Amino acid sequence: MNNYKFLKNINFPSDLKKLTENDLKELSDELRKEMINVVSETGGHLGAGLGVVELTVALHYVFDTPNDKLIWDVGHQTYPHKILTGRKNKIRTLRQGNGLSGFTKRSESEYDPFGAAHSSTSISSALGIAEANKLANKSNNVVAVIGDGAISAGMAYEAMNNAGASKAKMIVILNDNDMSIAKPVGAMRTYLAKLLSGKIYFSLRETFRLIVSAFSKRFSAKAGKAEDFLRSAVTGGTLFNSLGFYYIGPIDGHDLDVLLPILKNARDSKYNGPIMIHVKTKKGKGYSYAEKANDHYHGVSKFNVETGEQVKSGTNLPAYTKVFANTLVKHAQKDSKIVGITAAMPGGTGMDIFAKEFPKRMFDVGIAEQHAVTFAAGLATEGFKPYAAIYSTFLQRAYDQVVHDVAIQSLPVRFAIDRAGLVGADGSTHAGSFDITYLSTLPNFVVMAASDESELVKMINTSIDINDRPSAIRYPRGTGIGLELPSIEEKIEIGKGRIIQEGKKVCILSLGTRLEECKNAAEELKNKGIIPTIIDVRFVKPLDEELILRCARTHEIMISVEEGSIGGFGSHVKNLLAEKGIFDKGLKFRSMTLPDIFIEQDSPKKMYDVAGLNSNHISKKILDILFTEDSIKVVKN
Repeated sequence: MNNYKFLKNINFPSDLKKLTENDLKELSDELRKEMINVVSETGGHLGAGLGVVELTVALHYVFDTPNDKLIWDVGHQTYPHKILTGRKNKIRTLRQGNGLSGFTKRSESEYDPFGAAHSSTSISSALGIAEANKLANKSNNVVAVIGDGAISAGMAYEAMNNAGASKAKMIVILNDNDMSIAKPVGAMRTYLAKLLSGKIYFSLRETFRLIVSAFSKRFSAKAGKAEDFLRSAVTGGTLFNSLGFYYIGPIDGHDLDVLLPILKNARDSKYNGPIMIHVKTKKGKGYSYAEKANDHYHGVSKFNVETGEQVKSGTNLPAYTKVFANTLVKHAQKDSKIVGITAAMPGGTGMDIFAKEFPKRMFDVGIAEQHAVTFAAGLATEGFKPYAAIYSTFLQRAYDQVVHDVAIQSLPVRFAIDRAGLVGADGSTHAGSFDITYLSTLPNFVVMAASDESELVKMINTSIDINDRPSAIRYPRGTGIGLELPSIEEKIEIGKGRIIQEGKKVCILSLGTRLEECKNAAEELKNKGIIPTIIDVRFVKPLDEELILRCARTHEIMISVEEGSIGGFGSHVKNLLAEKGIFDKGLKFRSMTLPDIFIEQDSPKKMYDVAGLNSNHISKKILDILFTEDSIKVVKN
């Protein structure tokens, strides 16, 4: 840090304001260099932050943060913001246990007025703060930064429509880098591209002084009309104007000579309503390897700064995501009715693999999970077999559509739920904690959880033939355990679990990839003379009632283990046992779920330690039931 001329002395935005405007370009270069070095050591989201370095510097230079509220959408781009707002000395703890979050977080800093991690929330939250300012007679500025991918989501439109009608004073910065996680799709992307392709845009540098003076009362009526004409010519009569926003742009988001005066004018404007500043940036700006990469280094592991080469995982084990994608491709080669759907995550869900084979049968609908689900439902009504590959945490956004548009109509939409369970560095915002619970409450829904990569293949094979109701398969982030994959012909019976090992007295019901931890727990118990029965239940819905009840009647203790919140698999088992009167006969039952907290980022192993779902916790739970205060002697089989 001492190598930097300016950055070494910048700890808060108040320090930033001590610099001259001419110093800000060099500071931006230093900030970009520091960010590259940081992410090379920690891994994380690089491209988005590189693209907003100048914008971040300009915003904190012009506005009085944290009194003025600066709200970032998603948060992938906030690493420069964190460095400038009191977190510079902790920035190398990014995404690590007890370290800085990879997203904005209210508990982390007063400079993060609204927490994020999911897309398209900034305008809504900014409007809420702006209306609160009105009610409290405050004059603080409220600024929301949103990307071209995020603004295409329905929630952003809802917020803009409301903001335009409310006449609340707020500023929205549209960070248009023509690149979300994947290549942007849809009409909005095309619309923005048209705005930027006009000849007038390229002369905007020369005429921006006219544009930024739009708010000046000193301008004559003719000049005002000329400005309106120019702005209309540049924007082509924009959607944003029709929604009630005063639109400015597009402008070069890397040119501080342009950014600073426009932001100052917007700050000082007496305009009664929301202002939209359309900023054109380049994702990965200033780092050649990021600029050249297809994803512009959106999310990277640790890497070599000099070569751009990312550190590989060091394992040859198959990733669950690729197992899913490759299996689906094999089926799609035989069945033309199979189609793939994803919501702006083709690479993350493996749908990019499917798209290479079947480009006309893969649909990336953008950041629009609600639409994705109902779109899939529409395809299902016409006899197609849609696979909606969506992260567990993002599927939450479409729960109403899952219920009303899919489940009630019993449409055979297949949900491939990636990132099930705890996910590590992205923390609680991206954890797949709730899907078991929110899906298993729905009638006539098949809900499966793969315990390993072999089981995942069998579940995909099975789902192909589920044509009378919706189904879901959940699987985690990361790699399998190295099993040989079965053929696409090998299926499992719906609602039937499998016995992993036979034992006495203690029965462990395992759902999902905690099965390996259950096996390890059994080894620990074996040393104490206890041989438990282990069941891979496979299905939350329908439950294998026959197997569960048989085990309940032949064992004294039953433990359920799952990588989900309370209200899921264990709750369904409890209800079954209660209704069948099993508890009346003295069965001791315990349900092991994720605890009733949001678990902070760390390695998955440490997160599961916090959750109490590793092998030592499972064996301890069983021993706690077997032991009593009066006797320390182990009860043997």
